Amino acid sequence: MKRIAIQGIQGSFHDIASHQFFKGEEIELITCDSFEQVFEQLRKDEETVALVAIENTIAGSLLHNYELLRESDATIVGEHKLHIEHSLMCLPNEGWDNLNEVNSHPVALMQCREFLSRHPELKVVEVEDTAGAAANISQKKLKGHAAICHKDAAKIYNMKVLQEGIETNKHNYTRFLVLASANKAESLRRIDETNKASMVFSLSHEEGSLSAVLSVLSFYKLNLTKIQSLPIIGKEWQYLFYIDLKFNDYIRYRQAINAIAPLTEELKILGEYVASRTDESSK
Repeated sequence: MKRIAIQGIQGSFHDIASHQFFKGEEIELITCDSFEQVFEQLRKDEETVALVAIENTIAGSLLHNYELLRESDATIVGEHKLHIEHSLMCLPNEGWDNLNEVNSHPVALMQCREFLSRHPELKVVEVEDTAGAAANISQKKLKGHAAICHKDAAKIYNMKVLQEGIETNKHNYTRFLVLASANKAESLRRIDETNKASMVFSLSHEEGSLSAVLSVLSFYKLNLTKIQSLPIIGKEWQYLFYIDLKFNDYIRYRQAINAIAPLTEELKILGEYVASRTDESSK
């Protein structure tokens, strides 16, 4: 049985993504209140695997999680892209006529803004977790309250789904990283299938330094799928660059890394893994 640490509770998008990525396997969820606690769980137990959101196609990158990853000893061993779909749910014996308040995470509320604008009678209240909103309403029997979260949470917390697919943008995806300790990562690696890598580096504050690195990657025919810069605290106007690369030839990829190493500072490989291929919920 795999022990999976996630931020959030049962029914959360992290929970759903975990079950999709480890489909067919027995897993034990370790639910955490914060991403810091997820990384702490990884540090304490080398057998634990974690699943952490890193970016969303609408909200963008989760910048703090990039920092937590860089500062940890965790290694990326996989990724999963989840189609984000929101539903409105309430207590089983209630309906539209009873509702006066809707609860959810701020990002979920933002993603359902168009739906909410059509229901001005509902007071919008932000809470810390999508599934947590459903759990709270169910446990406290809060009449007149509705939650916005994934429809699967309704089964878990005995709620009634009033409407599915209330998100404004139907092409809303979140990318999750699967993380493990260095020792655990070795047993999970599929080197013959590896076709993606993530890394972080800084550069000397000189003209053309980033361009030189990108030129090398282009020469080795690597596909740069993501680049994210974050300021280096205490070093004005200097940045860390997080990049994702896809490749078809592992040896060529390693040659490229050897070529850019002298051009960078503090180069750290965050993980080499198999790129996400499918999204179960969109089938």
